[in-house]
Amino acid sequence: MPSFMNVAEVARYLRVSEKTVYRLLEHGVLPAVKVDEQWRFDKNSIDRWLRSSSSLPSKVLIIDDEEAVRDVLKEIMQEIGYSAVCSASAKEALEMLHNERFDLIFLDLKMPLMDGAELFREIRAVSPDMSVVVTTGYPDSDLMVKALSYGPLGVLNKPFNKLDVVKVVHGYLD
Repeated sequence: MPSFMNVAEVARYLRVSEKTVYRLLEHGVLPAVKVDEQWRFDKNSIDRWLRSSSSLPSKVLIIDDEEAVRDVLKEIMQEIGYSAVCSASAKEALEMLHNERFDLIFLDLKMPLMDGAELFREIRAVSPDMSVVVTTGYPDSDLMVKALSYGPLGVLNKPFNKLDVVKVVHGYLD
């Protein structure tokens, strides 16, 4: 099901000014349709346009309640040329997903309040085609079975090293 945005929403999503959005529309660069004199943008079309545009690095969302894990993953992402944003909670991560574009998500399976499996279900509702890699020390747990029931995902077992992370990222983003 398409998710449509208006000019203000797409500007926020792309992290540019509304003036820049109108400039891109004038040049016929940005995929959009006009409905009743208002521009509308399909989120999936915008995401495809962004992926095909070489000017923006891929953006990764890291969701983990452990600060050390978030820091390590973010550092690795930046070292290999990707933009990374971190979230310590499911609630914060869902807000980010509604307002920003991501190409890949690293998702901790065991978290307080809302576990990674439930958050994965919510992610699928917001962005059905999003690439998600579950990071877990419990690959054979009931929680993993629950997560898998919501759709395909990658798995990165904890503890992991830099090479493990690089292989996973290149498998999804290259």
